[in-house]
Amino acid sequence: MSSHPVAETVASLMPRARTELSELVAFKSVADFDQFPKSESEGAANWVADALRTEGFQDVALLDTPDGTQSVYGYLPGPEGAKTVLLYAHYDVQPPLDEAAWTSPPFELTERDGRWYGRGAADCKGGVIMHLLALRALKANGGVPVHVKVIAEGSEEQGTGGLERYAEEHPDLLAADTIVIGDTGNFRVGLPTVTSTLRGMTLVRVQIDTLEGNLHSGQFGGAAPDALSALIRVLDSLRAKDGSTTVDGLAAHATWEGLVYDEQQFRKDAKVLDGVELIGSDAVADRIWARPAVTVLGIDCPPVVGATPSVQAGARALVSLRVPPGVDAAEATTLLQAHLEAHTPWGARVRTEQIGQGQPFSADTTSPAYTAMADAMTVAYPGQEMQYAGQGGSIPLCNTLAALYPQAEILLIGLSEPEAQIHALNESVSPEELERLSVAEALFLQNYAGN
Repeated sequence: MSSHPVAETVASLMPRARTELSELVAFKSVADFDQFPKSESEGAANWVADALRTEGFQDVALLDTPDGTQSVYGYLPGPEGAKTVLLYAHYDVQPPLDEAAWTSPPFELTERDGRWYGRGAADCKGGVIMHLLALRALKANGGVPVHVKVIAEGSEEQGTGGLERYAEEHPDLLAADTIVIGDTGNFRVGLPTVTSTLRGMTLVRVQIDTLEGNLHSGQFGGAAPDALSALIRVLDSLRAKDGSTTVDGLAAHATWEGLVYDEQQFRKDAKVLDGVELIGSDAVADRIWARPAVTVLGIDCPPVVGATPSVQAGARALVSLRVPPGVDAAEATTLLQAHLEAHTPWGARVRTEQIGQGQPFSADTTSPAYTAMADAMTVAYPGQEMQYAGQGGSIPLCNTLAALYPQAEILLIGLSEPEAQIHALNESVSPEELERLSVAEALFLQNYAGN
């Protein structure tokens, strides 16, 4: 870590940061109120609002967004005539999956082997703490040189679009010269990285029906059309022999020009079993950042336990398609639905329904904000230069903000490096990454104010 005064301040604040992250992780703030009490999300929202008030933020508010959740907003005025920077994070988290399978309780921040474990520690409650650390460090070293807006979303993981719609209805609220999205991560621990592209996504439900009702497989099997078999054929048509995505009419040959992702390192990061091949062709970065990727998220069909000897009358699946930059998500949805319908065999009845969509995102990495961040990261990570990576995931808010504020520069940083295992069991954050990225964000704000 650098001996810069800002770095020294952040280092001194880390014990407090751990305490605060422990408090925030303790809220079971999953924005699915059929599974988790709404009061848990409300508690986390109030925690963030109180933290902002303590730091001197004005106009702190819990915004009731159209999806029934709350986003937390605050404004910290800077010097007259200064630029405005919006800092984004989200306080909602993914469900913990099987709580009993965690090594330590998912909603109890636990230190183990130099990392802090807990649901949301990296994604993205740690991002809230990162913003607070950066601002505190600036206050202790000459003050915050820009106007700062903070927005902490309450339903990012659900993809229900509440904050996007709220922002569209209140277009002045989040207006800024630069927006820092604290919800991505370094390519590897210790390697400073900005995410310059995001794949978008679409979700399509496909239903196939062939019979008025299930039939005895001994009496009718062999001639009666099986809806589950038809669905399997349709889903298989979405992949070439090597496993790469094949949607009729959808381009799938783009290449990635930035960071190289070593194939053996990817196998290790993805925990691919020995002897199992990766799918697709060409460079790993091409496959996960620059090309479309289809995933079957779920299938409704009889479970093995309790299955009967029946020809199935109907079956359905939920299909996700990640959409690379340069491709319109709405057009990709149309192509996916047309493909599913065209490849349904035996004249089976097929219905497709889009149930979610987010556009891909691509940043202008030549802008002044990127120069300011690159200089800041060089100080926060001595001996390392800032890298540019893509991300296979989607952050729909990025496109909403880019559309609302076309002149704003958008940077994506965060704590979700591969070891963090976000969305999985035993999610964790590296305290060293939290410290270094907080320093980088503070120095970025100083550099950017001076541009």
